[in-house]
Amino acid sequence: MDIKEIKQEFSGRTLILQTGKMAKQADGAVLIQHGETQVLVTATSSHKAREGQNFLPLVCDYQENNYAAGKIPGGFFKREGRPTEKEVLTSRLIDRPMRPLFPKGYKFDIQIIANVLSADKQNESDVLAITAASAALTISDIPFDGPIAGVRVGRVEGEMVCNPTLEQSEQSDIDIIVAGRREGLVMVEGRASMLSEDEMADALLFAHKEMQPLLDMQQELCEQAGRSKRAFEVHQIDQQILDKVAQLAPEKIKAAVAINEKLPRYHAMDAARAEVLEQALAELGEETPAADVLEAFSSLHKQIVREQMLSTSRRIGGRGPEDIREITCEVGLLCRTHGSALFTRGETQALVTTTLGSGGDVQRVEGLSGESKKNFMLHYNFPPFSVGEVRMLRGPSRREIGHGALAERAIKMVLPDVDSFPYTIRIVSEVLESNGSSSMATVCGGVLSLMDAGVPISHPVAGIAMGLVTDGERTMILSDILGDEDHLGDMDFKVTGSMDGITALQMDIKIPVVSEELLRKALYQARDGRKHILGKMLDALPQPRSELSEHAPRFTILYISPDRIRDVIGPGGKYIRGIIEQTGVKIEVEDDGKVTIFSADVNSAHEAEKLVREHAAEVEVGTIYLGLVKRVTDFGAFVEVIPPSTDGLVHISELADHRIQSVTDVTHEGEELLVKVIDVDKNGRIRLSHREVMNEDPEKYRRK
Repeated sequence: MDIKEIKQEFSGRTLILQTGKMAKQADGAVLIQHGETQVLVTATSSHKAREGQNFLPLVCDYQENNYAAGKIPGGFFKREGRPTEKEVLTSRLIDRPMRPLFPKGYKFDIQIIANVLSADKQNESDVLAITAASAALTISDIPFDGPIAGVRVGRVEGEMVCNPTLEQSEQSDIDIIVAGRREGLVMVEGRASMLSEDEMADALLFAHKEMQPLLDMQQELCEQAGRSKRAFEVHQIDQQILDKVAQLAPEKIKAAVAINEKLPRYHAMDAARAEVLEQALAELGEETPAADVLEAFSSLHKQIVREQMLSTSRRIGGRGPEDIREITCEVGLLCRTHGSALFTRGETQALVTTTLGSGGDVQRVEGLSGESKKNFMLHYNFPPFSVGEVRMLRGPSRREIGHGALAERAIKMVLPDVDSFPYTIRIVSEVLESNGSSSMATVCGGVLSLMDAGVPISHPVAGIAMGLVTDGERTMILSDILGDEDHLGDMDFKVTGSMDGITALQMDIKIPVVSEELLRKALYQARDGRKHILGKMLDALPQPRSELSEHAPRFTILYISPDRIRDVIGPGGKYIRGIIEQTGVKIEVEDDGKVTIFSADVNSAHEAEKLVREHAAEVEVGTIYLGLVKRVTDFGAFVEVIPPSTDGLVHISELADHRIQSVTDVTHEGEELLVKVIDVDKNGRIRLSHREVMNEDPEKYRRK
């Protein structure tokens, strides 16, 4: 067994790359370890190309095994089920930086599988999986223009930290995952707490500097265990076909590109493509490969659009580089939702709603580091009609989960804390039209719907998608990109934030390097566009509504003694269920005695509060009650002073101001009796007296 291993101190802990011990039949397999977190990543590629494939057939899967944390899966089925949200998002984190680094024309299936084998609950496995995936590809015979490395950046007490522990991450005001190669960054994903543009750029440059040792380790491992890259032939289109398409297509492409509206432009481009194909086959012969003609057409389309932008500084639709499409915002358009907004920017439109629930509506998330609760959720839906397509509706795709997570991070930073606003918040974005950056429309619409619901956010937030077109000499940074500009461009750069700073960031780069100067320029141009969009949003609704929606539940908070919690809940939850059934409210009781009552009806909330206080009330010496006799004995009567479970004993000597022969001479079971608390001993036993209040009027003490 030829095991190769590279060790190095990284971020204060030993980091190990190992190959040759596990999964030896994969084309490349690397076990990465940081602290006691271990991830095995394999890379395999088929040896038969997919015929007719027009995109890279890459699949990335990240899996968290419960045994890695010494756990057995919960639920009825005791094995891992469908991927969790974190697994889906991490799979995307692996895919996005890898995809641009495979050679153009490589049409062989590639599969990367990352398995978390050990989780120490301190070192995160997601960034380790990115680095190990690159290492597995680098030592394999699969063509790959790497290596790359993945790191996480945090900031604790103003100091940047690379790959912070989970404990450090909890204290950090930023959480950014960065993937990069020697020349520069290739992918960014993360959140921040109102970071300035310069601070964000500094964080990204810090990440690039810190990841260099990981690249060195991969290179060293490759020198010891790497295989020669397999040979494959990139299909070359016959020059005769290229010349014919160049003769037939340019004017048709330019005419289609000149159409502003997306679907008419697409239809015109489809018609031009079909016409060029028909003419080319007629002139070159029917034996000419149609796929080659179509590929040549697509290549020419990309070339024409990019050249037009770089030479004229005009984009599809005639916009300048920094121009934002027309924006309209409408709030409060749905009758029964707690908050709603319709955000339209050009041909992208999102209908976004906010729903407020109680703490019982939180999402419980089970992961390797333990169970956690989410009191804020954002769900993004992308139906086929939004792009004029017809397809079956299924569960959310990886793309939908990823876009929703980005918008969730962007908005989460400005939500009120749960102590002052103890609601569970769910935002749902229905993308009704899409032509570029529906995730950023979701951010804008989501913030407006929160404000419409009366949620006291700290800052309004907007989002913008930026693009880039460059030929190495000429460069054009694009604000508010269309779908075509994303597809044909060199960068997709989404930035969200308030007037004061950045809250989230997502960047995918398709070119080898983006300079520091270009990065900062893009961030500042994004800031200008973001502020323009915020202005349009605030024209529609300048601030959160002063009151919650009439359909939203209200909450009342009271505090009881922790010792009295059992008296509120009752045996098997009997008492609290009774209050809920009687009043129709939701009640949450915490271990510290905090009681939160949720109800859309004020009177019901008041009634529930009264009942909770009665159950939780503590008797005090000297207090007078009109109690209920629950049981009669030879030596006295047991009287319930606070329903349903607080009672005390009236000794026979305390029932009257004279000697009596029997308790029943004064009272019987089921009767009301006025009593006074004369003592509560250290065990909580209550002594009562009727003798001392015989002259009091019972009506004064009757509970209303």
